[in-house]
Amino acid sequence: MKRMIDLTISLMILIVFSPILLIVGVMVRFKMGSPILFKQARPGLYGKPFNLYKFRTMVDLKDSNGELLSDELRLTNFGKLLRKFSLDEFPQLINVIKGEMSLVGPRPLLMEYLSLYTKEQMLRHDVKPGITGWAQVNGRNAITWEEKFKLDNWYVKNHNFIVDLKILFSTFIKVIKKEGISQQGQVTMEKFKGSIEVM
Repeated sequence: MKRMIDLTISLMILIVFSPILLIVGVMVRFKMGSPILFKQARPGLYGKPFNLYKFRTMVDLKDSNGELLSDELRLTNFGKLLRKFSLDEFPQLINVIKGEMSLVGPRPLLMEYLSLYTKEQMLRHDVKPGITGWAQVNGRNAITWEEKFKLDNWYVKNHNFIVDLKILFSTFIKVIKKEGISQQGQVTMEKFKGSIEVM
């Protein structure tokens, strides 16, 4: 049932919003160059890596040593606009159609975080990652990592059709209100550096 809903809704959104997505793609190409899509390996179900897709929001500015500058310096004004209305997330519908993601589930984070998780935090990979999730409608990037993981684990243990519908509806409201886009003092959220596991 969940897979059928994922496919049906994803295809409908791509068809209905295709003119807007085409315009966004052209604007990304014009303002930031190629590639139009940002692609990065992320852990999926049971930690298996897959390539996540987003519209680019940053340019590849580097320092004198060839290292990428901070996100704050590389994030463009147009990129901020895409993030503000969550338009950069739309290409992840391709991931949903491919079966690598679901519409609802814990957000896929960075591969480098896998070795930092506690045993409890690893439970977030017992379901497919999602475009939106319980943590996204309860703070998104404005809450701590520990709070985010607790919310993710609640979803893993309690998810069902009604919960997913509630999250999808709440996500729509959050996007309209533009809440929780970034953590205080950050353009998105600071990197996860690990937690102390309580025995």
